[in-house]
Amino acid sequence: MLALLPLHAADFPLTSLDRLDVPTGVAALTTYKGKSALKLTDKNAGPNESIALLKGVQFHDGTIEVDVAGVPAQNADPAARGFIGIDFRIQPGSKHTERIYIRPTNGRAVDQLQRNHSTQYVSEPEWPWQRLRQETPGLYESYVDLQPGEWTRMRIVVKGREASLYISNAEQPCLLVHDMKLGDVSGGVALWSGTGTEAYFRNVNITPAR
Repeated sequence: MLALLPLHAADFPLTSLDRLDVPTGVAALTTYKGKSALKLTDKNAGPNESIALLKGVQFHDGTIEVDVAGVPAQNADPAARGFIGIDFRIQPGSKHTERIYIRPTNGRAVDQLQRNHSTQYVSEPEWPWQRLRQETPGLYESYVDLQPGEWTRMRIVVKGREASLYISNAEQPCLLVHDMKLGDVSGGVALWSGTGTEAYFRNVNITPAR
């Protein structure tokens, strides 16, 4: 059973694999653009998502921060966008989770509609992006300026059934979710990358609400 997260902030510098459980994908320590990082990629070149669970974390309300960089892998489908983000409130068995992620290649696309798909909230498995986009177009995704392969700071603030995503040092969130589908629950936290993504993570910090 996961231990409860202490009431003070918890840092995960990602300088070791000891505090990670990687059920899908391949995790490796590396240097990316001059900074120490964790590289997370598809196992055997895909086509599956990759997940690295943070051991010993039980998260309810608070803030999750992480530096990420994502690009489509060399063998990726042309529709790949470099999907990279965070799973949180993961339920026992890891089958149900809340997720907020970004699509870096959409951030500066020439097509406005594609730009509007730069950020995304989903709740797997019942509420994938396809269902949310079909039933409530534009409500669970938004535009934000992103560049593929560049380090980007993500800050996710969670309270009850609400979550907000802040990018870099922005004072205002670029994505607001008011009705997270799992409800007001607690669960684990994981680093996540989607199909066909070469993903990098560093400087994970989790601050529980007081």
